[in-house]
Amino acid sequence: MTDDYLTMTEQQEEDMINAAFQGMLDTYLASKHRKKVEIITRAFNFARQAHKGVRRRSGEPYIMHPIAVARIVSEEIGLGSTSICAALLHDVVEDTDYTTEDIRNLFGDKIAQIVDGLTKIAGAIFGDQASAQAENFKKLLLTMSEDIRVILIKIADRLHNMRTLSSMAVNKQYKIAGETLYIYAPIAYRLGLNKIKSELEDLSFRYEHPEEYQDIKDKLAVTQQERDALFEEFTAPIKAMLDKMGYTYRLIGRIKTPYSIWKKMQAKHLAFDEIYDIMAVRIIFEPKEYEKEVNECFDIYVALSKLYKVHPDRTRDWVNQPKTNGYQALHVTLMSKHGEWVEVQIRSHRMDDIAEQGVAAHWRYKAAENASVPTKPLPVEDEDGDIDHWLRTIKEILDDPQPDAMDFLDAIKLNLYASEIFVFTPKGEIKTMPQGSTALDFAFSIHTMLGMHCIGAKVNHKLVPINYQLQSGDQVEILTSRTQHASPEWLNIVTTAKARSKIQAALRREERVIQKEGEQIFNAFFEKEGFNITSVEIDRICRLHNFENKEQLFQAIGQKELVLGDADKNVVKGNGSGFAGFFKRKPKPVKKVTEEEETSAIDKKKPLVLTEELVGTRYLLATCCNPIAGDDVLGYIDADNHITIHKRNCPVAAKLKAGFGNRILAATWSMNKAVFFTATILLKGIDSVGVMGKIANIISQQLNVNMERIVIEAHEGIFEGTIRLHVHDVNDVRTICNDLRKLKDITSVVRTE
Repeated sequence: MTDDYLTMTEQQEEDMINAAFQGMLDTYLASKHRKKVEIITRAFNFARQAHKGVRRRSGEPYIMHPIAVARIVSEEIGLGSTSICAALLHDVVEDTDYTTEDIRNLFGDKIAQIVDGLTKIAGAIFGDQASAQAENFKKLLLTMSEDIRVILIKIADRLHNMRTLSSMAVNKQYKIAGETLYIYAPIAYRLGLNKIKSELEDLSFRYEHPEEYQDIKDKLAVTQQERDALFEEFTAPIKAMLDKMGYTYRLIGRIKTPYSIWKKMQAKHLAFDEIYDIMAVRIIFEPKEYEKEVNECFDIYVALSKLYKVHPDRTRDWVNQPKTNGYQALHVTLMSKHGEWVEVQIRSHRMDDIAEQGVAAHWRYKAAENASVPTKPLPVEDEDGDIDHWLRTIKEILDDPQPDAMDFLDAIKLNLYASEIFVFTPKGEIKTMPQGSTALDFAFSIHTMLGMHCIGAKVNHKLVPINYQLQSGDQVEILTSRTQHASPEWLNIVTTAKARSKIQAALRREERVIQKEGEQIFNAFFEKEGFNITSVEIDRICRLHNFENKEQLFQAIGQKELVLGDADKNVVKGNGSGFAGFFKRKPKPVKKVTEEEETSAIDKKKPLVLTEELVGTRYLLATCCNPIAGDDVLGYIDADNHITIHKRNCPVAAKLKAGFGNRILAATWSMNKAVFFTATILLKGIDSVGVMGKIANIISQQLNVNMERIVIEAHEGIFEGTIRLHVHDVNDVRTICNDLRKLKDITSVVRTE
């Protein structure tokens, strides 16, 4: 409990709670929703009484959390009284003795239904076991598809938890931040909550990589004055143009978030100074005629093109073809007078509302003035059809879920964050697909059976294979054959969740057929020998061949990978283990570890201290990300009770944080420059005479660092290459990069792993 709350009197706390509730109520009263203050006040008083005496980890009265969630729901998502009441009550059933039936009797069916949906997914999405994770995540998606307000309130709940995450233990911070970045931020994006999505990403980044976060924040602050000057100079002619055109408008300078800057730096191996699109200009205007707002976006675009030169390849028309999350805007990139490219986003006030508040804004604009949010849970018409289509895809995956929790999560996540392309059917109908989709993905998007029998496609009237990657504007005709069936190789071709889930379902059906054949062969073999086989004998035979269960055994027999013989008969007779029959595949048994065994020797509240003696012996360094001393890292306890050290931004670690949060440990380095690690740096520059010698001199002579491998390629006066070095820690890498950047012919130096 913090000192601030310890020193508060009971009256001061009451005043603080009442002020917080009144602040939330004021945001609701300022909205266009019907003013149902009485039921909101009743919900607040009920929740305050239910949570009386309970405090959060920070020390504040617990009721402050539901009030904060309700305010986010009202002010930042734009929902009405039903959702506000549900937000105030969302933890009552989970944390007190009250039931959903009590909520129903006091507040009606709709509020009770939403609270019940939130209770089913209360706490973290992911439990301690893989199966529990998948089940809880399915509950999240099922409640989302029944009434989307459930997930909107859950996102608000997560946003407030992230805003107050500092009171949690460090390993819990990694778990919650990882879960947020892996699932919640993508769902917020898909539902059009762009502002909340960005904040969730930034907060996750802040807790997972505090030094990088602060470094980018500081650099943004240093360059703020320069950006302000550019904004004023760049927008002055635009303001004059819009005034002349007679528009009411706002001009906003949109700055990339620290997370999006860092992500671009990581993906493209760039330094902060090499990120040139940190600022964008947003034009938000009131249409002169609502019906012509799309045309007016293009009128403004034409006027802009007379002021500045337009980048020919960086115009994005999200006005005529909105994104699947409802986002609408016209993006154009213009050349400033100082030779810098600046992106300008043109959108109406309505489009801006939808860009910030997503599906909730859709409902508001569909409803009449001063009407409340419609009671129907999902939009089903017009431009909202894409969201509805996405939710139907989610339902299809839920109908045939993956047996493995992480595979199931991946299947859903595949389409949450994907950029989009537009392709056409042979009849000219337009379909939105994730970027990177193949002809096979397109076939499954039309119909499952079309996908199952797909042998190729005609794209723009040219024959292409099923793995052809589609581009925006392609017209696609699918070719089929009755003899074609799904194969495991298809999983390496498709990128969409729907296609992957349907292929995996078909493969599992085929596996069941093969298992049935294997079981028949198994039974026939022992019946012929006169044996009466029970489950005990089957378990013995599984152990003989190192199979975990009888399904694997029957699968191997059905695929003719295992031939039963004398060794199996001896096992049934009880005459020892004998020799295994002939087989090509021999799966390794997985050691099962109970939760108690897993955690008995480890205090999860204390960070691991990574010393020279323990790294490589007790703690293994992950080969997927190759961490070195000084990197932001975490520990992961695997099923064999081994601890592996990953970088916090490692893609594998991202999945582990989201799916196995109970096994995540905080970790800190305590090295004395006695151990060498391998690091790789990427260099780019001008291929001048002697530049390679200068590079080698700085690394080997001045810094006394050993180089393990050098790969340099030069083309038309430009070189690019990588150097693998033996270093003690990240400070060594920073020193090397900083010294190399001082060479006049070097344009970029960054660490790649």
